[in-house]
Amino acid sequence: MRGETWGVKREGGNVTREASASIRVLPRPIPPGDLDLLAVGEAVVDLISVEEADSLRDARAFRVYAGGSPANIARTVARLGGRAALVARVGDDPFGHFLRAELEGAGVLCDGLVLDPAAQTTVIFVSQTRKTPDFLAYRDADFRLTPEQVTEEAVGRARMIHVSAFALSRPPARYATERALRLGQERGCILSVDPNYSPRLWPDQEEAMRILEGALALATLTKPSLDDARRLFGPGLSPEGYIRKFHELGPSVVVLTMGPEGVLVSEGEHIQPIPALPVPVADATGAGDAFWGGFLVALLDGLPLPDCARFAQHVAARKLAAVGPLTERIDRQALYAELGL
Repeated sequence: MRGETWGVKREGGNVTREASASIRVLPRPIPPGDLDLLAVGEAVVDLISVEEADSLRDARAFRVYAGGSPANIARTVARLGGRAALVARVGDDPFGHFLRAELEGAGVLCDGLVLDPAAQTTVIFVSQTRKTPDFLAYRDADFRLTPEQVTEEAVGRARMIHVSAFALSRPPARYATERALRLGQERGCILSVDPNYSPRLWPDQEEAMRILEGALALATLTKPSLDDARRLFGPGLSPEGYIRKFHELGPSVVVLTMGPEGVLVSEGEHIQPIPALPVPVADATGAGDAFWGGFLVALLDGLPLPDCARFAQHVAARKLAAVGPLTERIDRQALYAELGL
């Protein structure tokens, strides 16, 4: 799996396939630290519909799950045996205590998770679906994350930092997220930005593009979905065109997830297509987070980028088989061996 792979190369605007050495890891060394991942951003309660529904209009009953992209990714890293910490803000209420218990139970370090007595935990209603979920967010505590919560001590322990567009969409969480990226850049951390932009959460698209451009200019890598890319740049581009757009903003590694169409892994010169796994889907909510948590763990373990994506697909498959976030612990070394990585 570490030998020759098939990449994609553009010549004169066309895409051609060529045999190439495996896309390797990253252009700079990863700093030492006792935290594999410091995730900064939202921890929220997902109320996912009990029955399948493409639209919330058709949902009548809901069940409580832990959610939020940074929280889910930290949880996945911990489930894979990594050491992950979360900086976030929730309410000092039953939902906030539920989130803390769920995250700590998964092995996530929650010293940076503040329970705010003056705010209510953010709640998001989500449709259970095999497609892109419908959602409705009631935000409060998540965007009250402050820059002071992002400490130099925490960043100084981290090898990699992950943030999301969700947290960037509203201050003061925006400023906390930007501080995490700046401190991480100074330390030389690998910086991961989830461009999970939604006009429902961030209706001022001009502002969103300006803020995201600043964040992505610092990012080492980013994982847009095809839906994310279309929302940011508009419809009509090819997957390779969207990848180019993200590279132009700064990240040296772009991983585009396309659901049943698979994954494209790009480090600029080459794009590696990874076919989708034929897996049953119970619920798509959080599948991208499970994928990215698996990808980041494999990256820290030194796997080539295409193998990181293959491993990540199998992690995401475990999440897709159940409603809610990934709950099982995974022996990643055993999974590497099973996949021949």
